[in-house]
Amino acid sequence: MKINPAYEQKITEIIEDMTIEEKVLQMLQISDQGNEPGVYEKFIELNTGSFLHELGESTDKLREKAKQTSSKIPPIFGIDAIHGHSLKNGATIFPSQLACACSWNEELIEEMGAMTAREVCADGIDWVFSPVLCMARDTRWGRVDETFGEDPHLIGKLGAAIVRGYERDGNVISCLKHYIGYGEATGARDAYDTEVSVRKIRETFLPPFEEAIKAGASSVMTAYGSISGTPLTKHKELLREILKEELGFCGFVVTDWFNIWSMRTKQRSAESFDESARLAIEAGNDMSMNCKEFFESVTQQVKNGEISEELINDSVRRILRVKMGLGLFGEKVRPDKSVIGCSEHRELNKKLTEESLVLLKNNGVLPLKEAPAKIALIGPNADDIVNQYGDWTFTSHRPSEEWAVIKNDYYTLLRGIKEIFADSEVTFAKGCDICGADSTDMEKALIAAKNSDVVILALGDELSQNGEGKDRAVLELSGLQNELAAKIKELGKPVITVFITGKPLCVREVCELSDAVIQAFNPGDLGGLCIAELIAGKFNPSGKLPISYPRASGAVPCYYNRYTGWHWGKYCDVDEGSLFDFGYGLSYTEFEYSDLSVSKKEIGAEEDFEVSVTVKNTGNMDGKEIVELYFKDMISSVMTPEKKLCAFKKINLAKGEAKRVTFKMNARDLAFVNPEGKWITEAGEFEIYAGGSLDTLLTAELSVK
Repeated sequence: MKINPAYEQKITEIIEDMTIEEKVLQMLQISDQGNEPGVYEKFIELNTGSFLHELGESTDKLREKAKQTSSKIPPIFGIDAIHGHSLKNGATIFPSQLACACSWNEELIEEMGAMTAREVCADGIDWVFSPVLCMARDTRWGRVDETFGEDPHLIGKLGAAIVRGYERDGNVISCLKHYIGYGEATGARDAYDTEVSVRKIRETFLPPFEEAIKAGASSVMTAYGSISGTPLTKHKELLREILKEELGFCGFVVTDWFNIWSMRTKQRSAESFDESARLAIEAGNDMSMNCKEFFESVTQQVKNGEISEELINDSVRRILRVKMGLGLFGEKVRPDKSVIGCSEHRELNKKLTEESLVLLKNNGVLPLKEAPAKIALIGPNADDIVNQYGDWTFTSHRPSEEWAVIKNDYYTLLRGIKEIFADSEVTFAKGCDICGADSTDMEKALIAAKNSDVVILALGDELSQNGEGKDRAVLELSGLQNELAAKIKELGKPVITVFITGKPLCVREVCELSDAVIQAFNPGDLGGLCIAELIAGKFNPSGKLPISYPRASGAVPCYYNRYTGWHWGKYCDVDEGSLFDFGYGLSYTEFEYSDLSVSKKEIGAEEDFEVSVTVKNTGNMDGKEIVELYFKDMISSVMTPEKKLCAFKKINLAKGEAKRVTFKMNARDLAFVNPEGKWITEAGEFEIYAGGSLDTLLTAELSVK
């Protein structure tokens, strides 16, 4: 966000008229969850600064209450909107953030942000806790589904795109989370310690946040965990010095849920709640999420001189700056509620869902150009909308009575296959559960498969294995899913496998026996329809993975941009590399790369240059291709990745068409962070790579003098 000088004088006048109590109340966000009876009502009467997870008409009532208080300062309402206004039954549910990342499409993701903002704002809410800029480099972590994958460049570009969408029309503000290094915790343990240096933070984890701040993000959320033993909630260097002072972030910082209490109770890093609250404010947190004790503790400490009132004033200024920018001090004009789940948003959702599907394998069985007479649709995820939606939707986080009747016009794979293959006889059998050893439905599934012309197998994970607080030690397919797939394969029928999962799983056995494999992750409302259309060849798949697939649970992390130097480069009992690499994805057509060139063979440390490559569609179908650009620093004073993504473009190519794709670069794009914490581009030799996947890259050479 940007500072509006006209607002700053008004904010100064408001702050001068506020009591200490009114200031501290602005720094508190409260929820009716996790607090004893009466607490929520108390803070409504006091006019607290923010409310969490209110929906619809209740926000209007709370705003009216605020107008009756002495300060009359309007509250700001926050909600988790990870893939659409997803806690609202009837709102548009887009694919999960991980699924969206498979599109590598900044324009569509920006529009997803804008449409989510309209629906959220129409429902009376001002603030979305999104995007998640954590890196999913260890797929045991439960929250992989919320991320844009494993690569800092891709995460930064897609994160900036959705921020632009959220904040474009002034409907809502975005919130970058979780600051910082949260997904890298030891053992993929949620909210645990991340053992990395500040140099590593600067080089790997900070760039996506910096990119999104430049895009206009107005708030940042402090992570639960710690960096090398220092809780993020009190990490002054990372919060106040780097985020606020160095990056110039002028929005506000909110803690995650109960963070201030957790620093005292779970992390045991403060003697008392009072100390924890003081350390959090001094470190740079501006708002406490749902710690009711914060109000009285901080108010008293300010009056006692233990907390500087200047720090309080700075936090309040940042919060009021955002509220004023959103138009909350006037009669904010909100979109009509008819935008929630509207046809325009549904149309965008369909486009994004199509581009979010990844074809991982195809021996020629796809597309099904002619409808088979008999289709057997088998598997526990063929007709389960809860698993299809995944985490952070109304089916995962709202009371079940709120979604006993689902208002969304959603497509599971069963509905999609029946609609797209209307002339086929479709037989559905679950076959087995995701978890457990109940085989009572397996015989029915095998009979259906035996009597079919083709089998579509829908496997994956379920909500109990996917999402916040659900870290997994074993990533192999659970229950009887492998057994079900093996028995179906024995029948000799063509097998098309669809994975509906929150993360990459260890699926080697099923992939080997399948004739085609589609990865959908959590594809939202229209997942079943778009998968069925992909199978029928109604569009050409263009998605590519934003994350690598481990070969086994013990072979994590397996991200592509690793260091060299590992003895033998593999585990002795697992094949080398990933099952599927970052950036991998198939099409129904073929793309040929040629003539990679660099505009200059030698450049200075801050000099511009261009990289160009010719891409030709040599197949028989129009298609979209993601052109990926990587580099390697051949010799560097500190270790650098063996390959690192530095740019990408998504292009359309008609069959037979060729395009020259040019990337405008600068030597700074080849930089790393040195031990002193500074970005530098060292003199030396570099290799530049371009292609459609890591295993098909062309190579060119470049020198930096």
